[in-house]
Amino acid sequence: MLGIFGLLFLCMFLRIVFIQATGSAEGQNLAARAEQKHTKNQLLTSSRGKILDKNGSAIAEDELTYKLFAIVTPEISKNEQEDYHVVDAEKTAKVLAKYIDLPAKKIKKILVDGRNSGKYQVEFGRYGSGVQNSVKLAIEKYKLPGINFEAHSNRFYPNGVFASNLIGIVSQDEETGVMKGNMGIEKIYNEELSGKNGSMSFQSDGWGFLLPNKNETVKKAQDGENIYLTIDKMIQSFLEDAVSDVQEKYNPEKITAIVANPSTGKILGMTQRPTFNLQTREGLQNSWANFVTEETIEPGSTMKTFTLATAIQKGVWNPNATFQSGQYKVYTATIRDSNKYGWGRITYLEGIQRSSNVGMANLLKSIGGEAFMNSLKAFGFGEKTGIDLPNEATGKLLNDYPINRVTTAYGQGSTVTPIQLIQAYTAIANDGKMMQPYVIEKIVNPNTGKVIEKNKPTVKGEPISAETAKQVRDTLATTVTSEVGTARKFASDDYTVTGKTGTAQIPKAGGGYYWGKNEFLYSFLGSAPADKPQLVMYIAVKKPKLKAEQFGSDPTSEIFNEVMGKSLKYLNVKPDTIEKTEGVQVDNYIDETIEQTTESLKDEKLSTVMIGENGTQIIDQYPKKGEKILIGNHLFLRTDSNEIRLPSMKDWSLRDVLTYESLSGLDFDVEGEGFVTKQSLPKGTMIDSNSKLKITLTKSN
Repeated sequence: MLGIFGLLFLCMFLRIVFIQATGSAEGQNLAARAEQKHTKNQLLTSSRGKILDKNGSAIAEDELTYKLFAIVTPEISKNEQEDYHVVDAEKTAKVLAKYIDLPAKKIKKILVDGRNSGKYQVEFGRYGSGVQNSVKLAIEKYKLPGINFEAHSNRFYPNGVFASNLIGIVSQDEETGVMKGNMGIEKIYNEELSGKNGSMSFQSDGWGFLLPNKNETVKKAQDGENIYLTIDKMIQSFLEDAVSDVQEKYNPEKITAIVANPSTGKILGMTQRPTFNLQTREGLQNSWANFVTEETIEPGSTMKTFTLATAIQKGVWNPNATFQSGQYKVYTATIRDSNKYGWGRITYLEGIQRSSNVGMANLLKSIGGEAFMNSLKAFGFGEKTGIDLPNEATGKLLNDYPINRVTTAYGQGSTVTPIQLIQAYTAIANDGKMMQPYVIEKIVNPNTGKVIEKNKPTVKGEPISAETAKQVRDTLATTVTSEVGTARKFASDDYTVTGKTGTAQIPKAGGGYYWGKNEFLYSFLGSAPADKPQLVMYIAVKKPKLKAEQFGSDPTSEIFNEVMGKSLKYLNVKPDTIEKTEGVQVDNYIDETIEQTTESLKDEKLSTVMIGENGTQIIDQYPKKGEKILIGNHLFLRTDSNEIRLPSMKDWSLRDVLTYESLSGLDFDVEGEGFVTKQSLPKGTMIDSNSKLKITLTKSN
């Protein structure tokens, strides 16, 4: 026995010597195996980049939410000093019912059934998903045994229905958890928005504790790039609200609406119906395409804008010359005015005001067919605008037969996209310079703060002169002001509006056109103020359900008037009426102390509104230095204090309300037109970003 044990010991000794000498066993490197066993790797996840409006307000961003689940098996708590499973199902259900949208009885049943069926844990479906951190903290205060949360990173769209077909959505891979864009900006710029995950490796002992004197290896996660759009959140909100109201009131088949800055080509607002809620995705199944860029239409009488512009540019426009309205023969075809019989012999100016098809046909003879088609191409029709969005349609200018050119002159036959109409109209509003539309302001690396890409305004061409552009605006303004104008409903009390209405027949799939009051595409393409347009808008409402006393211009004007009026006041564009009225010239009060400003204003007959309680210095004002303000009107002064006490807004104009809202940085719910008659919070209330203030305006009789 002694010999046997001695032999075994000798073998073991030799084996140890061999392992020490070679560092390997069974053909494997033991040092490497030890390194692998004790080296821990941890994934450092990145965040998807944000999509923001032009002012930095979030439209899409990652949000950490939680999934609620409950451990129901008593086995987990055996031999433990505290309970790790749900002990009191009734108490737990009552607490959870306060925070998730499920009744206590239903929650209790889920808990009890799960325990009785031998399940380890139970979940609460969609009611327990997407739990906000504030709700999680509130539930955790009750210290309920067995109640747990699992963290998830989700894409959060705080505004719901908000340029949804432009922004798009993402889906999350179930295995990797990686988000990928499915449509819109989220898809086009998926590579830029997607971040790169990092990692951290470190050495630990058998219990997972970090070994001393060992270095960590960290590869930082790189968050996705932030994309700033040209969209203005306030203008987009005005647009969404107005379009929703018209959708509910007239129940049309489709609505398309765009707001742009004509001097830059920036798209400030864009929406459509049908659309969907970005956060809940309600309505997504009916709204995958972006009508603004992907859909072609026969534009109707809005195209007369460019027929008029061509005639003026070619020097063949004589507003006082006359023609016989009603009918126009093109070989065997007959062109008719909208009322079929016309208005007798009228001037070309009245023809524009009444939107006469026959007037355009006669005007085309003076322009010349080839010159006319070349002019439309110069306005960008028949080719893509190059907007930074995918799947842009081209449209088609029909030019095979003389009848094609005639129908195109008044907007039928040839097809265009809404974004082409906006681009072309920038030449009218921007003194002849046609601006390429775009929606991406800049792309920023959030890890370094570096601007990776920044778009600049691009002049696509100059199809007309500045003199022609002004004459077109002046002429189209008469369609709003003339007693026979088709755009009378687009008139504004504060700004001179210029533009052209459209009533287009809609082609049938099998040939021919639909006909009837509720079967047309009603539209408006215009701008304001007429002298120096700050905004251009295009609105199209397809097949609205109109009552006997209603007209096609009703739904389009309701959108235009609401959005254009509010947006210009939000942008502090001076109403045309102020220029014609004597008043007090405003001085500069920015950087003055409150005492200095009070002393300066004591002899001025102005109504001063201070925004910011107990401030020491003025940091902003409206109107600005050098502008005129009528005696008795409001001068708004923003102090350096964030403590805001609500004034009485009774009898304030919409402009005053929007000015206060803009300078204070608050968000109001404004309804109606005219002057303030009601505010939901009383004078003297201290308000902040969480306060819900509703302002109601009513027109005076």
